[in-house]
Formats: sequence, C-alpha cells, structure tokens
Amino acid sequence: MANQLRLPFFSFNHLTIYLILLLSQSQQIFSTCRNFCNNIPINYPFSIDDGCGTPQYRHMLNCSATDLFFLTPSGNYKVQSIDYDKKTMTIFDPSMSTCSILQPHHDFKMSEIQSAIIPPSPDTIFILMNCSIDSPVLNHYKSVCFNFSGHSCDELYGSCTSFKLFHLLSNSTPACCFTSYETVKYMSMDILDCTHYTSVYNSDKLEGVGPLDWLYGMKLSFSVPDTGCERCDKSGGTCGFDVETEMAQCICSSTSNSTRDCGK
Repeated sequence: MANQLRLPFFSFNHLTIYLILLLSQSQQIFSTCRNFCNNIPINYPFSIDDGCGTPQYRHMLNCSATDLFFLTPSGNYKVQSIDYDKKTMTIFDPSMSTCSILQPHHDFKMSEIQSAIIPPSPDTIFILMNCSIDSPVLNHYKSVCFNFSGHSCDELYGSCTSFKLFHLLSNSTPACCFTSYETVKYMSMDILDCTHYTSVYNSDKLEGVGPLDWLYGMKLSFSVPDTGCERCDKSGGTCGFDVETEMAQCICSSTSNSTRDCGK
C-alpha cells in the first residue's frame, strides 16, 4: 500500500482558474482583426470582426466561407469589390432582376446611418419598370425621372430577355423611369406603382452601350471618419474601438491596445 500510485490532485478552484485562463487566451486569439474576406481586402473603416475598423460601420459586413456581404434592412448584398482609393464599394443584389433574369420585386432599403455615410454613388441609376399609368413618377413626381444617356423603355424591354415579358403581357410599351437613389429611398415600390426595378452603375460610361452590356448592381460611396487612424497604422497597429464605449483604440497585438499608437 505504501507504493500505491498517487494521481495529481486538482481542486475545483484550480480547475476554474484553468478554464478562465483558457477562455481568456481563446478570446485574445480571436480578437485580432482579419484584413481579408476571401480575396477582398478589409481595411479601415470597414471590419468583419467586432471592435475593428470604426463603430460607424459596425456590423455592416459579414464574411461567409465564400462571399462578403453588405448588410442592410432590406437584405444581404454580395460585395464584388472595394476601392479604397476611390472610396467606393460595388455590391450586387442576388434577388434583383437583371437583363437575363426576372425575379419578384422588393424594395432596396438602407438604414439612416448607411444612407448618410455610404449611399449609392451619383453614377448608380435605379430603373423602375412596368409602371402603371397612375404611377406617381409619371404624374406628380415625374421630375424624379431623367434622361439616361439617351436610353429608352423600348430599348430596355426590347433588348433584355427577362424584360420582354412586360412588353408581351401589355401588348405595348409599359412606362419605365430612370431615377436616383433618393427616389427609392423615400418611396416603396408599391407607392411608386412599378412592379420591378433594377440598378446599374458607371452610368456615365454607358452612352451607346446596350442593356445587355450594362453593369448591373450598385456602387456605394463611403466616407472615412477622421479618428487619427494614420498614426496608429504607421506605428504598426490596427485601428479599432472599444466594443462597449465605442471609443477609438489602436490594436497593437492580440493582448495589447493603445489609445493612439503602438509606440514604446
């Protein structure tokens, strides 16, 4: 009995401390800001990890195993590219009708802060289609429709396989409206009395280009808050913020943060 094997003894307190330390280390590992989602770079002011980037853009992006999505009240839009020099983001709505596919209509809605800091660019055109003769955009609000590089409803309905249906069902050319984000921002599709919409970007380069070759989607123009991020970046840190107070922070490592930079 004197030579009986003795196993190490762990008290409940020891086990609790060990689990707390393990959890703390795990949280620290995942606190590092990821700077890519698949092949798209994620730089300030954006982030896909909470506490990174700037709080104004908090929870606007979601990174899946295959795609990056821009999240809005009306749905998730696939991010095609982000140009940090021109401060633009190009997105595409998988549920939006295009020249090749007709889908059930729905509204495009952004939150108030999104409309303020990352709205659709001026060269993004919203096209309201199959509008009734009583549509507000043909009557009291016809001023919201404008000439889009000489393009017409006939051209749109005649060129696109999906939109030809509107022409066939009415045996005529239903009204359409080329307009800006401000129109769909304040009026729903039901109020506009148009059954479908699509959107194209780089409209200033589409003169003489047929609907089959338009760039379908939206280009958003974002602003970058001035929070002294350059100083943090030059010191080797990553710009972020405290998730509780939303005060700016310079993330120096997975275990160290600073208020301004990572200088020693």
